[in-house]
Order: sequence, then C-alpha cells, then structure tokens
Amino acid sequence: MTQSPATPLPPPKERRRLRETASLTQAQLAARLGVSRQTVRAWESGRTAPRGTKGEAYSRLLADFAERSEVTPEVTSEAASEMTAPQTPEPVTPVSLAKEVVVAVPQPQAAPSPSSPAASAPAPALTPAQAFDALYAFCAPALVRQAFLLTGRRELARESVERAFQLAWQRWPEVARDRDPASWVRAAAYEYALSPWHRFRPRYRHPEPPPAAPADRVLLDVMLSLPPSYRRTLLLHDGVGLGLPETAAETEASTPAAAGRLLHARQAVAARLPDLTDPAELHRRLTALASAERLRAPRPPVVRSGSERRARFWTRAAIAFTVAIIGATALTLRTAPTQYEPPVPPGEAVQGVPPRSAPGPLSEEELSLKAKLRSETAHGPERLVPQAE
Repeated sequence: MTQSPATPLPPPKERRRLRETASLTQAQLAARLGVSRQTVRAWESGRTAPRGTKGEAYSRLLADFAERSEVTPEVTSEAASEMTAPQTPEPVTPVSLAKEVVVAVPQPQAAPSPSSPAASAPAPALTPAQAFDALYAFCAPALVRQAFLLTGRRELARESVERAFQLAWQRWPEVARDRDPASWVRAAAYEYALSPWHRFRPRYRHPEPPPAAPADRVLLDVMLSLPPSYRRTLLLHDGVGLGLPETAAETEASTPAAAGRLLHARQAVAARLPDLTDPAELHRRLTALASAERLRAPRPPVVRSGSERRARFWTRAAIAFTVAIIGATALTLRTAPTQYEPPVPPGEAVQGVPPRSAPGPLSEEELSLKAKLRSETAHGPERLVPQAE
C-alpha cells in the first residue's frame, strides 16, 4: 500500500511556481524525477497526488526549491534578459531539447516575501522596446530552427521569424497582454512559413542545399513529405513538447483531430524510418537536425525598425489610396450631369426612297443663258419689259 510523502506538499499552484522559480520546464523536472511529463502536469494541476518514492522525491525537491527561492535575491529584468540570451549549443541529448528547440513561456518571477529587502523596493518597469527585445532574445533562436524543420529552407525560416516579430511589434499592446506571448509569435511564424504563396516567389522556386548528414537529409525529407497540418502537429507535440490540448488549440483543431494528425504523422515517419517509432527518439533526432544548422536571426533593433518602416509604408499607401478615391469621387460629382438626359436613339434606315442624284454638267444652251443673265442688268425697267429679238 502506497503512502503519502512524509514531507508536506504545497498547493498545486505553489508547486508550479516553485518549479518556474528554479527555471525548470515540466520535461526537465520529469527527467530528474524519472516520471513522464504528463505526470508532472497532473501533479501541478491537482488532478493526482504524488505518492510513493517518486512523491517523496518530488516533495524534497520542492522543499529545496522553496529554500533556494528564499535565499536567492530576485533577478532583475536586465539579468533575466542576459540569462535568456542564446548560448553556445550544448551536446544534443533528449533532455536538451528544451534548450535548443522548445520555446518556454516567460513566466513572472515569484513575489518576494514581505520580510525580504526586495519587497520594499519595487522592480523597475520595462519599456516596450526592452520587453520586446527580451522576448525576441528568448524565442527567436529556437523559432528559426523550428521554422526550418517546417519548411526545409533556411532563408524562409529567418524571414518567417522576422515577419512574425514585426507583426508582434506592430500589435505589441495586444501581445504584451497575452497570457502566452511566445505562443502568439510562434503561431504567427508558423502561419507565414507554411503559406502556400511562397511557391510562386522566384527566390523559393529552387530547393536549397540539404543537410550534410545522410540521416538528417532522410528525416528532413520525411518531414517535408507530410501535409502541412500533420507536420505542424508533429513538430509541436514531439518536437516542441506541447501537450495534446495545447497542440490542438494552437493548430485551431479539436483534440481528436489533433490526435489523429499526430498518429498518422508518426506512422508516416515510422514507415520511412523504423528506428523513430519511439517519440523520445524522434524528439532527440529533431533536436539534432535543428541544432546542426547554423541559423541566426537578425538583431532585435533591426526587426523593430523594419516593422516601423513597413507600418509607415502601408499607412502612407492607404492614405494615398484614400486620397485617390476621394479625388475620383469629387471629379465624378463635378462633371456628372445634374438632371436626366434621355439618350439619343440610334438612326434607322428608310426604305423605298430613291437616292438623291447630284446635278450633271451644263449644256451649251444653259451655259449661254447663264452668260446672258449675268451680262444683263438686274435693275430698271429693262427687267420688267421683255425685249423682242
């Protein structure tokens, strides 16, 4: 009979807060305890209670996190942005997928206790540019690799991430208030990367050089052979590490539909690569494929300035188009008739009327008469009295 752990457990919300304070994802904590990620999620949501040796280890780990959170001072926003900056790639392992490919949501730091010195001094608020740069530094390196797995094109992957963050900067008030800004940007990048209109662009009509390793080439070919919806579902669930409900929500599908897409995608991958039937092994291979490419995103100021230039261009274009419509409308109102004018009916041919003939040349008698009339005076009694010849 299993018993509850001797060390008391905090409430479910406090368990999640302690894990986030330790900068651990659910997958990393599950690997440390030797359980599945779904088990950790159930413990943190309160659906199940940890029991046995695993529960005892979990309670001791949470107590250790609580002690360290009380001693460690609060990390400032500038230090957090430095900690989330892209580092040198580590050796690829299944656990390192959270560092290389997985984009975790930046969570708010734990509130300091009232007795701590940090409670008296409020943390300085970030400007919109600083908050955007922190989100970009946290998400952009992994998003470029994910977009490459979706498209197989390095330049399109960079462009997709850049356009997604440009759109996020244009709608920053909306993105900043979102519960999960990283997912918002990821969804925008995926939508742009999987757009079918790219096939008509001249720069993307020819394939790019494949990866150097033969195993990576085969895996990338298998990924690109899947339908876009299946490819996206497989990457989100087995690559990024989202749960099935989160994957369904991000792909705008029902949970059964997302499960069906995931099942068919795994079957297609296993048919070509039998050694990837295990999701953990597929997770590791996707991490290795994404980490093998040298993909770099542009700097945050470049993205922000590009977003502002694009917004100015389309604003001016909209203003010019509106002015042109107003001018055309004014010209139409100025030149249009003010009353109804019935149209002139088309002419009809009249039948049975002989055509008018032109007069011919004068005869000799007519010419002599014409000369005589012109030589005589046109006034006086001679005109009234005829002359006898």
